[in-house]
Amino acid sequence: MSNGFWMELPTPPFYDPTKVGEVWRVPYEQRAQEALDWAVQHNIKPAKEDRFKIALVLTDMQNTFCLPEFELFVGGRSGMGAVDDCRRMCEFIYRNLGSITTIVATLDTHQAVQVFHPVYLIDPEGQHPSPYTLVSHEDVVEGRWRFNPAVAPSLGITPELGQERLLHYTRTLKERGKYDLSVWPYHSMLGGIGHALVSAVEEAVFFHTLARYAQASMVIKGRRPETESYSAIGPEVLFGPRGEQLGQKNEAFLGLVLNNDAVLIAGEAKSHCVAWTIEDLLGEIRDYEPGLAKKVYLLEDCATPVVVPGVVDYTEQADEAYRRFEAAGMHIIQSIEPIASWAMVSLGE
Repeated sequence: MSNGFWMELPTPPFYDPTKVGEVWRVPYEQRAQEALDWAVQHNIKPAKEDRFKIALVLTDMQNTFCLPEFELFVGGRSGMGAVDDCRRMCEFIYRNLGSITTIVATLDTHQAVQVFHPVYLIDPEGQHPSPYTLVSHEDVVEGRWRFNPAVAPSLGITPELGQERLLHYTRTLKERGKYDLSVWPYHSMLGGIGHALVSAVEEAVFFHTLARYAQASMVIKGRRPETESYSAIGPEVLFGPRGEQLGQKNEAFLGLVLNNDAVLIAGEAKSHCVAWTIEDLLGEIRDYEPGLAKKVYLLEDCATPVVVPGVVDYTEQADEAYRRFEAAGMHIIQSIEPIASWAMVSLGE
Protein backbone atom coordinates (compact mmCIF):
# COMPACT_ATOMS: atom_id res chain seq x y z
CA MET A 1 0.00 0.00 0.00
CA SER A 2 1.69 3.22 -1.15
CA ASN A 3 1.88 5.93 -3.76
CA GLY A 4 3.37 3.74 -6.50
CA PHE A 5 5.27 1.96 -3.73
CA TRP A 6 7.04 5.29 -3.09
CA MET A 7 9.08 4.72 -6.20
CA GLU A 8 12.14 6.95 -6.46
CA LEU A 9 12.62 8.72 -9.77
CA PRO A 10 15.67 10.12 -11.55
CA THR A 11 16.27 13.87 -11.61
CA PRO A 12 15.01 15.47 -14.84
CA PRO A 13 17.64 16.19 -17.52
CA PHE A 14 17.32 19.97 -17.13
CA TYR A 15 18.28 19.94 -13.44
CA ASP A 16 21.80 21.29 -12.92
CA PRO A 17 23.07 21.08 -9.30
CA THR A 18 25.88 23.54 -10.07
CA LYS A 19 23.29 26.29 -10.73
CA VAL A 20 21.50 25.98 -7.38
CA GLY A 21 23.50 28.87 -5.93
CA GLU A 22 22.55 31.23 -8.76
CA VAL A 23 19.58 33.44 -9.68
CA TRP A 24 17.91 32.87 -13.03
CA ARG A 25 14.51 32.91 -14.72
CA VAL A 26 12.55 29.68 -14.66
CA PRO A 27 11.34 28.90 -18.23
CA TYR A 28 7.77 28.13 -17.16
CA GLU A 29 6.26 27.07 -20.49
CA GLN A 30 9.12 24.71 -21.26
CA ARG A 31 9.12 23.20 -17.77
CA ALA A 32 5.33 22.82 -17.82
CA GLN A 33 5.42 20.67 -20.93
CA GLU A 34 8.39 18.70 -19.61
CA ALA A 35 6.51 18.05 -16.37
CA LEU A 36 3.49 16.69 -18.22
CA ASP A 37 5.71 14.51 -20.38
CA TRP A 38 7.65 13.34 -17.29
CA ALA A 39 4.41 12.30 -15.61
CA VAL A 40 3.43 10.20 -18.61
CA GLN A 41 6.91 8.70 -18.97
CA HIS A 42 7.10 7.66 -15.32
CA ASN A 43 3.41 6.91 -14.76
CA ILE A 44 3.07 9.65 -12.13
CA LYS A 45 -0.54 9.96 -10.97
CA PRO A 46 -2.31 13.18 -9.91
CA ALA A 47 -1.83 13.97 -6.24
CA LYS A 48 -5.55 13.60 -5.53
CA GLU A 49 -5.09 9.83 -5.97
CA ASP A 50 -2.51 9.53 -3.18
CA ARG A 51 -3.54 7.09 -0.48
CA PHE A 52 -0.69 8.08 1.82
CA LYS A 53 -0.62 11.88 1.80
CA ILE A 54 2.68 13.70 2.32
CA ALA A 55 2.95 17.47 2.81
CA LEU A 56 6.36 19.08 2.35
CA VAL A 57 6.95 22.43 4.10
CA LEU A 58 9.75 24.58 2.69
CA THR A 59 10.55 27.25 5.24
CA ASP A 60 11.88 30.52 3.78
CA MET A 61 14.01 28.96 1.03
CA GLN A 62 14.47 32.43 -0.43
CA ASN A 63 17.43 34.16 -2.03
CA THR A 64 17.85 36.43 0.97
CA PHE A 65 18.74 33.44 3.19
CA CYS A 66 20.04 30.85 0.76
CA LEU A 67 22.51 32.51 -1.61
CA PRO A 68 25.94 33.76 -0.51
CA GLU A 69 25.72 37.20 -2.13
CA PHE A 70 22.40 38.05 -0.49
CA GLU A 71 21.57 39.87 2.72
CA LEU A 72 21.23 37.19 5.37
CA PHE A 73 22.89 34.12 3.93
CA VAL A 74 22.67 31.13 6.27
CA GLY A 75 26.08 29.59 5.71
CA GLY A 76 26.24 27.58 8.93
CA ARG A 77 29.58 26.29 10.12
CA SER A 78 30.42 24.89 6.68
CA GLY A 79 30.03 28.29 5.05
CA MET A 80 27.73 26.94 2.32
CA GLY A 81 24.93 25.43 4.41
CA ALA A 82 21.82 26.90 2.77
CA VAL A 83 23.11 26.33 -0.77
CA ASP A 84 23.69 22.67 0.05
CA ASP A 85 20.26 22.50 1.69
CA CYS A 86 18.61 23.83 -1.47
CA ARG A 87 20.47 21.35 -3.65
CA ARG A 88 19.44 18.43 -1.44
CA MET A 89 15.86 19.73 -1.33
CA CYS A 90 15.58 20.00 -5.12
CA GLU A 91 16.89 16.47 -5.50
CA PHE A 92 14.53 15.21 -2.79
CA ILE A 93 11.54 16.72 -4.61
CA TYR A 94 12.55 15.26 -7.96
CA ARG A 95 13.30 11.80 -6.55
CA ASN A 96 9.99 11.71 -4.70
CA LEU A 97 7.85 13.60 -7.19
CA GLY A 98 5.24 10.89 -7.25
CA SER A 99 5.01 10.62 -3.46
CA ILE A 100 4.85 14.25 -2.30
CA THR A 101 1.19 15.22 -2.28
CA THR A 102 1.44 18.93 -1.59
CA ILE A 103 4.16 21.55 -1.13
CA VAL A 104 3.85 24.54 1.19
CA ALA A 105 6.46 27.28 0.88
CA THR A 106 6.68 30.03 3.50
CA LEU A 107 7.97 33.43 2.45
CA ASP A 108 9.52 35.80 4.97
CA THR A 109 8.15 39.17 3.87
CA HIS A 110 9.39 42.52 5.15
CA GLN A 111 9.61 46.24 4.56
CA ALA A 112 12.32 48.60 5.78
CA VAL A 113 10.62 49.88 8.94
CA GLN A 114 10.20 46.83 11.15
CA VAL A 115 11.16 46.15 14.75
CA PHE A 116 14.18 44.00 13.79
CA HIS A 117 15.65 46.41 11.21
CA PRO A 118 18.17 49.10 12.21
CA VAL A 119 16.01 52.13 11.34
CA TYR A 120 13.44 51.16 14.00
CA LEU A 121 15.84 51.84 16.89
CA ILE A 122 18.21 54.60 17.99
CA ASP A 123 20.72 55.03 20.82
CA PRO A 124 21.05 58.19 22.99
CA GLU A 125 23.15 59.79 20.21
CA GLY A 126 20.51 59.04 17.58
CA GLN A 127 22.54 56.29 15.91
CA HIS A 128 20.97 53.07 14.61
CA PRO A 129 22.20 49.67 15.84
CA SER A 130 24.48 47.58 13.67
CA PRO A 131 23.12 44.34 12.23
CA TYR A 132 23.33 41.39 14.64
CA THR A 133 22.98 43.63 17.70
CA LEU A 134 20.97 41.90 20.43
CA VAL A 135 18.53 44.19 22.25
CA SER A 136 17.41 42.98 25.68
CA HIS A 137 14.56 44.30 27.78
CA GLU A 138 17.16 45.80 30.12
CA ASP A 139 18.72 47.65 27.19
CA VAL A 140 15.40 49.34 26.51
CA VAL A 141 14.61 50.03 30.17
CA GLU A 142 18.04 51.61 30.69
CA GLY A 143 17.84 53.66 27.51
CA ARG A 144 20.63 52.06 25.54
CA TRP A 145 18.13 51.53 22.72
CA ARG A 146 14.76 53.16 22.15
CA PHE A 147 12.09 53.45 19.51
CA ASN A 148 12.98 55.83 16.69
CA PRO A 149 10.30 58.56 16.89
CA ALA A 150 11.00 59.64 13.30
CA VAL A 151 9.33 56.50 11.91
CA ALA A 152 6.19 56.82 14.06
CA PRO A 153 4.11 58.72 11.44
CA SER A 154 4.80 56.09 8.77
CA LEU A 155 3.49 53.44 11.16
CA GLY A 156 0.42 55.47 12.08
CA ILE A 157 1.34 55.67 15.78
CA THR A 158 2.71 58.24 18.22
CA PRO A 159 6.35 58.14 19.39
CA GLU A 160 5.06 57.42 22.89
CA LEU A 161 3.15 54.35 21.75
CA GLY A 162 6.16 53.19 19.76
CA GLN A 163 8.34 53.29 22.88
CA GLU A 164 5.63 51.68 24.98
CA ARG A 165 5.36 48.84 22.47
CA LEU A 166 9.13 48.33 22.39
CA LEU A 167 9.25 48.01 26.20
CA HIS A 168 6.29 45.62 26.19
CA TYR A 169 7.73 43.64 23.29
CA THR A 170 11.16 43.03 24.79
CA ARG A 171 9.64 42.24 28.19
CA THR A 172 7.29 39.69 26.62
CA LEU A 173 10.18 38.01 24.78
CA LYS A 174 12.06 37.71 28.06
CA GLU A 175 9.05 36.34 29.95
CA ARG A 176 8.39 33.72 27.26
CA GLY A 177 12.00 32.53 27.14
CA LYS A 178 12.49 33.73 23.56
CA TYR A 179 15.69 35.08 22.03
CA ASP A 180 16.37 38.75 22.71
CA LEU A 181 15.27 41.10 19.96
CA SER A 182 17.79 40.59 17.15
CA VAL A 183 18.64 43.40 14.77
CA TRP A 184 19.05 41.90 11.31
CA PRO A 185 20.34 43.35 8.06
CA TYR A 186 17.55 44.58 5.79
CA HIS A 187 16.32 41.40 4.18
CA SER A 188 13.39 39.63 2.46
CA MET A 189 12.22 43.00 1.22
CA LEU A 190 8.80 42.83 -0.39
CA GLY A 191 9.20 43.47 -4.11
CA GLY A 192 12.93 42.78 -4.04
CA ILE A 193 14.81 39.89 -5.59
CA GLY A 194 15.86 38.62 -2.16
CA HIS A 195 12.21 37.85 -1.38
CA ALA A 196 11.94 35.32 -4.20
CA LEU A 197 12.38 31.59 -3.80
CA VAL A 198 15.77 30.29 -4.88
CA SER A 199 15.42 29.74 -8.63
CA ALA A 200 16.24 26.02 -8.52
CA VAL A 201 13.78 25.48 -5.67
CA GLU A 202 11.08 27.48 -7.44
CA GLU A 203 11.66 25.37 -10.54
CA ALA A 204 11.33 22.12 -8.58
CA VAL A 205 8.12 23.32 -6.90
CA PHE A 206 6.67 24.43 -10.25
CA PHE A 207 7.61 21.12 -11.86
CA HIS A 208 5.90 19.23 -9.02
CA THR A 209 2.77 21.36 -9.40
CA LEU A 210 2.43 20.54 -13.10
CA ALA A 211 3.45 16.89 -12.89
CA ARG A 212 1.02 16.14 -10.07
CA TYR A 213 -1.71 18.69 -10.70
CA ALA A 214 -1.16 19.97 -7.17
CA GLN A 215 -1.12 23.71 -6.58
CA ALA A 216 1.65 24.74 -4.19
CA SER A 217 0.69 26.96 -1.27
CA MET A 218 2.68 30.16 -0.64
CA VAL A 219 2.43 31.38 2.95
CA ILE A 220 3.34 35.03 3.52
CA LYS A 221 4.69 35.80 6.99
CA GLY A 222 6.44 38.67 8.74
CA ARG A 223 4.73 41.73 7.25
CA ARG A 224 3.63 43.34 10.53
CA PRO A 225 6.18 45.99 11.57
CA GLU A 226 5.78 45.68 15.34
CA THR A 227 6.82 42.06 15.80
CA GLU A 228 9.22 39.41 14.61
CA SER A 229 7.62 36.43 12.88
CA TYR A 230 10.13 33.61 12.87
CA SER A 231 7.34 31.05 13.03
CA ALA A 232 5.01 30.51 10.10
CA ILE A 233 2.25 29.85 12.62
CA GLY A 234 2.29 33.20 14.37
CA PRO A 235 4.29 36.24 15.43
CA GLU A 236 6.63 36.25 18.41
CA VAL A 237 4.26 38.59 20.27
CA LEU A 238 0.56 38.58 19.42
CA PHE A 239 -0.66 41.57 21.45
CA GLY A 240 0.67 45.01 22.29
CA PRO A 241 0.71 46.81 25.66
CA ARG A 242 -2.86 48.07 25.26
CA GLY A 243 -4.24 44.74 24.14
CA GLU A 244 -4.03 45.66 20.47
CA GLN A 245 -3.39 42.79 18.08
CA LEU A 246 0.07 42.84 16.48
CA GLY A 247 -0.48 39.84 14.23
CA GLN A 248 -2.55 36.71 13.68
CA LYS A 249 -1.95 33.01 14.08
CA ASN A 250 -2.04 30.79 10.99
CA GLU A 251 -4.36 27.99 12.01
CA ALA A 252 -3.82 26.17 8.71
CA PHE A 253 -0.61 24.51 9.87
CA LEU A 254 -2.41 22.21 12.31
CA GLY A 255 -4.66 21.33 9.36
CA LEU A 256 -1.58 20.09 7.50
CA VAL A 257 -1.06 17.53 10.25
CA LEU A 258 -4.73 16.61 10.45
CA ASN A 259 -5.21 16.24 6.69
CA ASN A 260 -1.98 14.41 5.78
CA ASP A 261 -0.32 11.20 6.88
CA ALA A 262 3.10 12.83 7.11
CA VAL A 263 4.35 16.42 7.25
CA LEU A 264 7.98 17.01 6.29
CA ILE A 265 9.67 20.26 7.38
CA ALA A 266 12.86 21.81 6.03
CA GLY A 267 14.33 25.23 5.29
CA GLU A 268 16.08 28.20 6.83
CA ALA A 269 17.19 28.88 9.34
CA LYS A 270 17.18 25.77 11.48
CA SER A 271 17.81 27.86 14.60
CA HIS A 272 15.14 30.47 13.95
CA CYS A 273 12.24 30.27 11.48
CA VAL A 274 12.33 26.48 11.22
CA ALA A 275 12.75 25.85 14.94
CA TRP A 276 10.06 28.31 16.00
CA THR A 277 7.62 27.02 13.38
CA ILE A 278 8.10 23.48 14.69
CA GLU A 279 7.87 24.70 18.29
CA ASP A 280 4.56 26.44 17.62
CA LEU A 281 3.26 23.47 15.65
CA LEU A 282 4.15 21.18 18.53
CA GLY A 283 2.22 23.46 20.88
CA GLU A 284 -0.83 23.25 18.61
CA ILE A 285 -0.49 19.47 18.43
CA ARG A 286 -0.22 19.10 22.20
CA ASP A 287 -3.38 21.15 22.68
CA TYR A 288 -5.27 19.05 20.12
CA GLU A 289 -3.84 15.50 20.29
CA PRO A 290 -0.22 14.89 21.39
CA GLY A 291 0.00 11.64 19.43
CA LEU A 292 -0.12 13.61 16.17
CA ALA A 293 3.52 14.59 16.70
CA LYS A 294 4.50 11.24 15.18
CA LYS A 295 3.24 12.52 11.81
CA VAL A 296 5.97 15.18 11.67
CA TYR A 297 9.35 14.50 10.03
CA LEU A 298 12.26 16.94 10.19
CA LEU A 299 14.58 16.85 7.19
CA GLU A 300 17.67 17.67 9.18
CA ASP A 301 20.11 17.82 6.27
CA CYS A 302 17.94 20.44 4.55
CA ALA A 303 18.14 23.03 7.33
CA THR A 304 21.10 25.07 8.63
CA PRO A 305 21.41 27.23 11.76
CA VAL A 306 22.49 30.87 11.77
CA VAL A 307 26.25 31.23 12.17
CA VAL A 308 28.05 34.55 11.76
CA PRO A 309 31.74 33.79 12.39
CA GLY A 310 33.04 35.75 15.34
CA VAL A 311 29.59 37.18 16.09
CA VAL A 312 26.93 34.51 16.78
CA ASP A 313 26.59 30.75 16.44
CA TYR A 314 23.19 29.16 17.04
CA THR A 315 24.21 25.61 16.13
CA GLU A 316 23.92 24.20 19.65
CA GLN A 317 20.56 25.88 20.26
CA ALA A 318 19.21 24.44 17.01
CA ASP A 319 20.48 20.93 17.77
CA GLU A 320 19.01 21.08 21.28
CA ALA A 321 15.64 22.14 19.85
CA TYR A 322 15.62 19.21 17.43
CA ARG A 323 16.36 16.83 20.32
CA ARG A 324 13.33 18.21 22.16
CA PHE A 325 11.16 17.78 19.09
CA GLU A 326 12.31 14.20 18.70
CA ALA A 327 11.60 13.50 22.37
CA ALA A 328 8.06 14.81 21.81
CA GLY A 329 7.46 12.18 19.14
CA MET A 330 8.61 13.85 15.93
CA HIS A 331 11.11 12.10 13.66
CA ILE A 332 14.50 13.33 12.47
CA ILE A 333 15.36 12.00 9.02
CA GLN A 334 17.79 12.70 6.19
CA SER A 335 16.72 13.62 2.66
CA ILE A 336 18.59 10.66 1.17
CA GLU A 337 16.50 8.15 3.14
CA PRO A 338 13.91 6.48 0.89
CA ILE A 339 10.39 7.49 1.84
CA ALA A 340 9.47 3.80 2.04
CA SER A 341 11.96 3.32 4.90
CA TRP A 342 9.94 5.51 7.24
CA ALA A 343 6.48 5.60 5.65
CA MET A 344 6.02 1.85 6.10
CA VAL A 345 6.96 2.23 9.75
CA SER A 346 4.25 4.88 10.05
CA LEU A 347 1.78 2.42 8.58
CA GLY A 348 3.00 -0.41 10.76
CA GLU A 349 4.14 -2.38 7.71
